Amino acid sequence: MIALIDYGAGNLTSVKKALAAIGADVFVPARPNELEAARGIIVPGVGNFGATRALEAGWTNAIREHVDLGRPVLGICLGMQWLFEGSDEAPNVSGLGILAGRCYRLNNGKIDNQTRLKIPHVGWNNIDIVRTAPIVRGVASGEQVYFTHSYVAPITAETIANTEHGEKFASIVQRENVAGVQFHPEKSGEIGLRVLRNFMELAG
Repeated sequence: MIALIDYGAGNLTSVKKALAAIGADVFVPARPNELEAARGIIVPGVGNFGATRALEAGWTNAIREHVDLGRPVLGICLGMQWLFEGSDEAPNVSGLGILAGRCYRLNNGKIDNQTRLKIPHVGWNNIDIVRTAPIVRGVASGEQVYFTHSYVAPITAETIANTEHGEKFASIVQRENVAGVQFHPEKSGEIGLRVLRNFMELAG
């Protein structure tokens, strides 16, 4: 069973459909203690980092316990940013803190009129894989995936792939059983489904 966390920060329907397409058995827990039954946890999300305040206390502790048991967690978009210590978008809200560093506004929010660079970064862009990891098994460097975001995670030792939009940022991260993708795998065609299948394999 895969637990899909609903904290009011995005439509879960498309994520559920993508998981159903790869045969995943999914449930949406109403209380943190229901995570005990999960073999894996997915934290999706779009919008402002402040929305992750709903994951404080009980949910955060339950997800940390899940990680400590060696079970996998996948953060998608805002959910990936939440894996870090925090974000400049909502300075008073703490992230899960499993990954070191803070998220920040892409390109400092600047728009380059010469190259027509736009913020938010919305649309298809490629991923440049910089090291191997289970979450990218079967995924080639240079593949195109779908993004929609203004804030990004820093490039660190846990970066598996980066993407460039005015500057390079971490688009895939993994540290042991915790992984994150800045793009939306549920909107990224077969490549996105491959990433979700890799997560399912981690969940066993």
